[in-house]
Amino acid sequence: MTLRVQILKDKFNSYLGLPFKELLPESVIRQAISELKIKYKKRLFDPFVTLWAFLSQVLDTDKTCHNAVSKIIAHLAESKVEVPSTDTSGYCQARARLPEKLLEKLFNSSARNLEEKVTKEHLWCGRNVLVIDGSTVSMPDTIENQKEYPQPSSQKGGCGFPIAKIGVIFSLVTGGAVALCIDVLNTHDIKLARRLYSFLKPNDVLLGDRAFCAYADMVAITKLGCDVVFRKHQSRTTTMRKGKVVGDCDKLVTWYKPKRCPQGLSLDEFDALPSAIIVREIYYYIVIPGFRTQQVSLITTLLDTTTYPTLKIVGLYGKRWDIELDLRHLKTTLGMDVLRCKTPSMVRKEIYVYLLAYNLLRSLMWSAGTTYGNPPLRLSLQGTRHHLNNFIPKLLAATSTKRLQIYWTLLKVIAHKAVSDRPGRSEPRVRKRCPKAYPLMTKPRHELRNLLQTA
Repeated sequence: MTLRVQILKDKFNSYLGLPFKELLPESVIRQAISELKIKYKKRLFDPFVTLWAFLSQVLDTDKTCHNAVSKIIAHLAESKVEVPSTDTSGYCQARARLPEKLLEKLFNSSARNLEEKVTKEHLWCGRNVLVIDGSTVSMPDTIENQKEYPQPSSQKGGCGFPIAKIGVIFSLVTGGAVALCIDVLNTHDIKLARRLYSFLKPNDVLLGDRAFCAYADMVAITKLGCDVVFRKHQSRTTTMRKGKVVGDCDKLVTWYKPKRCPQGLSLDEFDALPSAIIVREIYYYIVIPGFRTQQVSLITTLLDTTTYPTLKIVGLYGKRWDIELDLRHLKTTLGMDVLRCKTPSMVRKEIYVYLLAYNLLRSLMWSAGTTYGNPPLRLSLQGTRHHLNNFIPKLLAATSTKRLQIYWTLLKVIAHKAVSDRPGRSEPRVRKRCPKAYPLMTKPRHELRNLLQTA
């Protein structure tokens, strides 16, 4: 058993340890296990092998447990050791034994390590910009999942899928995921955001849409030594007649404390809020054909018009769309939109592993872009995943010196796969391919089955 585990560790280190360098070698996992005081038995699927297999599973297009176990058997086939059974129960039990705290810690560690790669030349006006948004993921329709993450109340029982709400903070520079929180579907984005503010560092700038533009939250973020750029909430009327004009469509205005305590705040927190704050409001129009939004009003705590000119802030908010692309990469490119695990605990673990794999790909893109002079954010994440999966057999078969050469070739081909920048691009929102001519499911499956039998 020990020999088989060592062989697998060597195999995984060959292609995960080299491309991702310090982000996820065995030493980082061992340190996290030690800090969390996790004890485990010496078996084939120990935490190291299980985690690496889980990562390779979400990075592959075939995400079945059978495929993951098949890879492990293939790694051991050339060695003179007993190969494990093709039964997936051992691997599935090992995934269930992985502590959720371990995966969360490794994800947070990968986020910090990726952020440490950023230098001053990559910053916006000398500031690190983070982007926040919320999204949803669905999961198998099991009793446990429905109890923890209920389906929309508008759907009949048995006709929908459990859905979880996630809040994510991304780095605008690296594209990597910085922080994550998970809750039920009807949770408001701002409630998720308040659980993520602890991940902000002094001097950060938080960028978000109008769902996050609340008085109490702007006060809380500025107390952390950070600033915000949010789109103005629709409940606040826009007028250029009030406030101190500091530029074209740019003014300083005073916001007063709400008269009633908002939902989600305790009375003590509400009483501690200042009676008024000064914010900067920037108002502009979008005249690009096909764009749904035509008028935008931004609210920011960046009051210095010399250091942060109007056009700089407008251009920064234009990059907020990048978070939509990052979420699309997670949900569509990597396949996190529809999860596969059947219990809430495993669902959360699966989400953390997806985000960890996403950060590892982003780190590979960062290395390729900075090495060969291509902007990392312009590189293709799908292409990076394809190249990594295709280079894995060569990395496994190569010697240590040859492996380094293959690694540099991998970075080179990743840097060649750049996505063209098309600012102002607009496309009609239409479908070309017709869906299948089947009706929607409006009754539980057992009722529909009974109707077929009685027809």
